[in-house]
Amino acid sequence: MVGVTVTDPIADMLTRIRNAIMVRHDSVQVPASKMKLSIAKILKEEGFIADYEVVKGKPHRMIKVQLRYLEDNKPAISGLKRMSKPGLRMYVHKREIPRVYGGLGIAILSTSKGLKTGQEAWRQGAGGELLCYVW
Repeated sequence: MVGVTVTDPIADMLTRIRNAIMVRHDSVQVPASKMKLSIAKILKEEGFIADYEVVKGKPHRMIKVQLRYLEDNKPAISGLKRMSKPGLRMYVHKREIPRVYGGLGIAILSTSKGLKTGQEAWRQGAGGELLCYVW
């Protein structure tokens, strides 16, 4: 995939993680950006991935995401859904932040205070762009 321009890099990251989980890979690499690093940080803090690291590659920096599997080889992430897309942005007010799977999942929002989980944004009284759901 050298030289391929991606119109939605976040959707590309989520798809790479989803595909790697489906074939039970230990890790997956995605092109690095500040936004993707913030998403990886949230996924690690919430226990959906084991770890992540920035790998200095030749053409670009990459983020190596260590996937997490539970004791019965079930993935910690059972679903990823991109909400706000380049063609249709989704913004939510602080009172409209959705609960994902009755609180079992998380919503990731891009707020004026940086990337936050839906719960963090709600506590801080900040709305923003609803990037994705993870459960």
